Amino acid sequence: MKVGFIGLGIMGKPMAKNLLKERIELMVSDLNKDAVKELTELGAEEGSYQEIGENCDIVLTILPNGAIVQDVLFGENGVAWALSAGKLVCDMSSVTPGESKTCYTKLKEIGVGFVDAPVSGGEPGAIAGSLAIMCGGDETDFERLQPLFGILGNSSLLIGGSGSGSVTKLANQIIVNLGIATVSEALVLATKAGADPMKVYQAIRGGLAGSAVLDAKAPMMCARNFVPGGKISINHKDIKNVINTAHDLDVPLPLTAELFEIMQALKVSGHMDDDHAGIVQYFENLAGVEVKSDIRL
Repeated sequence: MKVGFIGLGIMGKPMAKNLLKERIELMVSDLNKDAVKELTELGAEEGSYQEIGENCDIVLTILPNGAIVQDVLFGENGVAWALSAGKLVCDMSSVTPGESKTCYTKLKEIGVGFVDAPVSGGEPGAIAGSLAIMCGGDETDFERLQPLFGILGNSSLLIGGSGSGSVTKLANQIIVNLGIATVSEALVLATKAGADPMKVYQAIRGGLAGSAVLDAKAPMMCARNFVPGGKISINHKDIKNVINTAHDLDVPLPLTAELFEIMQALKVSGHMDDDHAGIVQYFENLAGVEVKSDIRL
């Protein structure tokens, strides 16, 4: 089995490396030629979109947004023009359910399978091979991907038909990003009141307030570490997808709508390339205080 991998960014590069470690024959492509060189030095083969379509049985994509996915697959010299019946495309990007369904329908017309399989776990999960993979599509295609999913993640689940994985990722992003905003607000309050925010975190993490979000992001906030594992810009795009999808379905999302405006403010103030732990900076600015601690785990 030969696998094509398109998208070697923060998430894609470590995912591709994990596939290579397990001796998966890999052909890669990315606009960042340094990332491509890094992978080819580890044993991957570089290929154009058409070469990947022609030579690979399964094609994985993980790209910044749905428009780029559509262009890579269906644009001029895109992957789809070189695919033949029986091959399979799996998009692991965070896109809207409608965009996933469009890919499914177009590829189905030429006998090619499609699974939307966005992931959760951020860069640490991508490096560790411990991602949660949420899938939409046909069960037979999902089963074909299991050997790869077993390398990339700790869990993979077929939610339902095409678009279901993307819906699940939108729900995930609501919970994750509102959770980060909640942690931010709480630690700003604690800091303003004179408490060490790291001690506050350590005190509450074992109780009902404990969560994966709290454990991942509170120490980063306290250390002023906003080096991105998941950029605010990517999550800003995801929350915009949430809002647009909710509007299409007539689902009011008042808390998520406020979160989107918080991210808009962070965009204006130049924080889009920060890790989403940097959401805390919005609340710090309101309160005139900085969450900071010399204590480390």
